[in-house]
Amino acid sequence: MVSVAIDGPAGAGKSTLARRLAAEMGYIYVDTGAMYRAIGLYALRAGKDPKDNAAVNALLPQIELRLASIEGEQHIYLKEEDVSTAIRTEAAGMAASAVGANPTVRAFLLELKQDVLMDGRDIGTVVLPDATVKIFLTASPEARATRRWKEYQAKGIDTPYEEVLADVKQRDYQDTHRAAAPLKQADDAVLLDTSELDFEQSLAAMKKIIAEKVNKTIK
Repeated sequence: MVSVAIDGPAGAGKSTLARRLAAEMGYIYVDTGAMYRAIGLYALRAGKDPKDNAAVNALLPQIELRLASIEGEQHIYLKEEDVSTAIRTEAAGMAASAVGANPTVRAFLLELKQDVLMDGRDIGTVVLPDATVKIFLTASPEARATRRWKEYQAKGIDTPYEEVLADVKQRDYQDTHRAAAPLKQADDAVLLDTSELDFEQSLAAMKKIIAEKVNKTIK
């Protein structure tokens, strides 16, 4: 199976690009948050405390988790039940937070037998250390702040650019200095700086990296 790990700082466009890539290349885009919510929901339904690692771990062999893309939308299933809506409750969100910190749950998610594409801040270094393709997607703080500021403007949110830039830099510091799985480029990841690229150019560059890596692995 092919696995693609995309990491990078906040505002680099990881999720937007990852979803488009997955749709065009036929991979399953793995929303890890949704998967944690599904496992948390299962634990709640079983009457278990999601914070009780031992209790949750005992449930994992019973859990049949599957992802599917239907008309461009990701759906998540527990056995044959589509729980895409059920996992969006406040309770499921709290449960997701608890099970997401469980190392055994993280390992369980890696056993999905599908071609997957995941994005985050520790995918290539922690979650998928043996990924077929690793990309570290980045852009200068100024470029990322400009993109976010334009998004705010389009939504009618009048936030000064300087404030957005300060937030981006603060987030970078927090992500790179956190104790657990800090943001960093995996040694074998391809660095892609999109500071001077638009969305379509970034997408094309990522497709090229993935195609070259996958072809080399198959050969």
